Amino acid sequence: MQVDIIRNIDVWSPEIIILLLVSGFLIGVINTLAGSGTAIGYAVFMSLGLPPAWANGTVRIGVIPQTFAAALNYYKHKLLDLRSAAYIAVPITIGSVLGAQIAVSINQEIFKTVIGIAMLIILFFIIFKPEKFLKGKTSKTPGKHRFWHIILYFLIGIYGGFIHVGVGIFLLIALVAVSGYDLVKANSLKVFVVFIYTPFALAVFMINGDIHYAMGLIAAVGNTLGGITASKFAIKHGAEPLRWFLMIVIIGFTGYLFGVFQYIFNLF
Repeated sequence: MQVDIIRNIDVWSPEIIILLLVSGFLIGVINTLAGSGTAIGYAVFMSLGLPPAWANGTVRIGVIPQTFAAALNYYKHKLLDLRSAAYIAVPITIGSVLGAQIAVSINQEIFKTVIGIAMLIILFFIIFKPEKFLKGKTSKTPGKHRFWHIILYFLIGIYGGFIHVGVGIFLLIALVAVSGYDLVKANSLKVFVVFIYTPFALAVFMINGDIHYAMGLIAAVGNTLGGITASKFAIKHGAEPLRWFLMIVIIGFTGYLFGVFQYIFNLF
């Protein structure tokens, strides 16, 4: 029954194509500048009829070209340290596979609740301006990696594989506050590491059939353009208006997940 509903979605209607392209572009911009823009993807995909597991898998298709385009731009400007990125990417990638496997195995209602809670956590960082937590060390020489750093990145990988939304914020906090990278280098490392682990997590969803390829590929075009645009203007241009927009989306989406709107509607 659920598959039949998904098949009946008219993905190729002009309205849905425009919605997927525009939302994909916003996701690419927000994810590249800071993180948690994927919340828009969850909101759009689920509003179009995808169940949570499908939305969780489909949103990752656009993440790959988006992060590749952004990372390539950082690399061209000599802002990406590939050796450090590879070191961090290993525990995160391993964790992401485990997290994705948990996501495809968990009860859908529980998963919706987990998404809602994650949205509220991300909302906290947005409201209280994550840049206050991201100043880190002023030196451009990163601190030494310790064993517990590896454990931390492994746990972030589990989170990213499980839900992905907000993983950029958590990665930035860890890269700056824990590993000691400056914010610009941390952002370049973030997009590259996400580019590395996403295909592995995506493969888990593909194996379990939790992917809507048409939606994901259309949105991916917008994701890529957003990633290119944001990486060129980078953090120095600010993301405050986008954070306000994202905050509204998260509030609305969280209200939808927890049935707040339905409750209010029933009151009248």
